[in-house]
Amino acid sequence: MSSAINGTASANYWDYIFTDLADPRTNHWPLISSPVPGLTIIASYLYFVLNFGPKYMANRKPFQMQKTLVVYNFIQVLVSVFLFYEGLDGAWLRHYSWRCQPVDWTDNPQSMRVARGCYVYFLAKMSELLDTVFFTLRKKDKQISFLHLYHHTVMPMISWGATKYFPGGHGTFIGVINSFVHIIMYTYYMLAAIGPHLHKYLWWKKYITDLQMIQFGMAFMHSAQLLWTDCGYPRWSVCFTLPNAIFFYMLFNDFYKKTYTVKRAARLAASKAKAEELRKAKELESLKAANGKLADKEL
Repeated sequence: MSSAINGTASANYWDYIFTDLADPRTNHWPLISSPVPGLTIIASYLYFVLNFGPKYMANRKPFQMQKTLVVYNFIQVLVSVFLFYEGLDGAWLRHYSWRCQPVDWTDNPQSMRVARGCYVYFLAKMSELLDTVFFTLRKKDKQISFLHLYHHTVMPMISWGATKYFPGGHGTFIGVINSFVHIIMYTYYMLAAIGPHLHKYLWWKKYITDLQMIQFGMAFMHSAQLLWTDCGYPRWSVCFTLPNAIFFYMLFNDFYKKTYTVKRAARLAASKAKAEELRKAKELESLKAANGKLADKEL
């Protein structure tokens, strides 16, 4: 009897969390009604890139995926352009307040356009798991950092929650600026995948990381407005958005320092050491030449 009551209570709790609290406009869309499919995909992804994939590739040559990468990155650019346009035209430039914007729960065309944009954004974050899969198949394991894995696992879960519970309103700003950054980022990846002959034009790689850090600063400032402005959008959301923006900024800043600042300092130090070595070699040659002339005079 007790187990039956507990089972009923658990079922009611599950229904309350994942049905009653959800937005009925989006809750029936694929992968949204239950967290199980999405979490299963993410768990399978982590198992592949951290365990199965590296073992499978251990004694194999890296896959040559140039055409696949060009097409994949081109599609990601198109999706990001679509999301950026939809976010601006469907919301932030025409209908939304930059200070505080509640979710429009109605079925009017404009609110449904934004809700569909949130859903496409979620699907885009799920598709980006392929970034790491491709790294694994190409044996680029050094690029699979904690930052990379954290970003690729957290973003699908956040966008799933946004689509299911709050598909619109203040929180969509983060998705819009993130889509803009991804236009630049995936354009870079696409050009890099086309071939080495374009690499000399890709000097702007480090500025992508600058853009990513700027977006987290913008996300923090925009979300923080909810602390003193009440428009109906859940104020408790800042408990997730603000710490996450800070954490992401710290991770990307650490990556920037290790990848560009430290390496640049190391290159400069190596260059100075080489210059000093050449200077000493020239001094030694000059000294030898002077000694040779002195010996000739003595003879």
